[in-house]
Amino acid sequence: MASTDIGIDLGTANIIITLGNKGIVVNEPSVVAYDKKKQCVLAVGDEAYKMLGRTPEYIVAVKPLKDGVVSDNEMTEAMLIAFIKKVIGRIVKPRIILCVPSSVTDVERRAVVEAALSAGARKVYLIEEPIAALIGAGVDISKPNGTMVVDIGGGTVDIAVVSFNGIVKSASLKLAGNRFDSAIVKGVTQKYKILIGEKTAENAKKEIANVFEPTGKKITVKGRHLIKGLPESVEISDKDIYDFLIDEVTEIVDKIKGVFEQTPPELVGDILTSGIILTGGGALLKGLPELISKTLGAPCYVADDPIECVAKGVQKAFKHADELLDGFEKISLYRYK
Repeated sequence: MASTDIGIDLGTANIIITLGNKGIVVNEPSVVAYDKKKQCVLAVGDEAYKMLGRTPEYIVAVKPLKDGVVSDNEMTEAMLIAFIKKVIGRIVKPRIILCVPSSVTDVERRAVVEAALSAGARKVYLIEEPIAALIGAGVDISKPNGTMVVDIGGGTVDIAVVSFNGIVKSASLKLAGNRFDSAIVKGVTQKYKILIGEKTAENAKKEIANVFEPTGKKITVKGRHLIKGLPESVEISDKDIYDFLIDEVTEIVDKIKGVFEQTPPELVGDILTSGIILTGGGALLKGLPELISKTLGAPCYVADDPIECVAKGVQKAFKHADELLDGFEKISLYRYK
């Protein structure tokens, strides 16, 4: 592996970058602030995130990815260029492996590859998120045993059954961490007539959410009363958040069940033994493993360091990059050790 090889988990919420053998060197929000007058990037990542909703008209602070894929080519390219310069410190032409959801179309794949090539990459390879997640979690996917992974990111949920270096069955939902936050905002608005921000909702989710057995834990949130128009605070409980999130969580569980129904019975037997692996930031939602296990009858557990699992898998995949065609070969078909 060359010292300038870059692995990128280009997520809807966060971008995680690995460099050579150094491991993870960037883990920041997927946000770019761009000055339209000067036609230049002002900030990326953490600095740009602070500018969301706070900039004059000629400065745009945007999230250029939606539901796990590129929604704004120009801003994605600008963000990648800025991060590559930030990571390497000079203009070189690195090899880049990019992570994409398993359900992306050829058009969406091409958009990601072109953005990376425009950002100065010498070669670009793609790896599907479920494969990268399993490799990062330390699973040997070369064996003919069925392993199920559920990667819950900011924009998508990727579900896949992997065996013998390949994806046997997979499904994807454009529903994940961001939808959880939006559901909490909507729920508080409808029940308490108070409008809260998504950052407040995300904090409440992290602090007290439990989608299996709410215990009555409470937190105070602040927002604007919709009728009075004045600032107001209200105390919400984990039972409230359970009610706000249960529809979204049930949709994920039903999708996992659907993948089970299409999976060969021999592999289902393997999964009942080895369990379902949860990765991504959404895997940290309290009570989710227990709910999935109880509903589906298969053991379920969260991988070590679930947020960085995919990025670690991307880094490990570099040893096989020279065997692949630029950008459009499934790296999942090759052997990993």
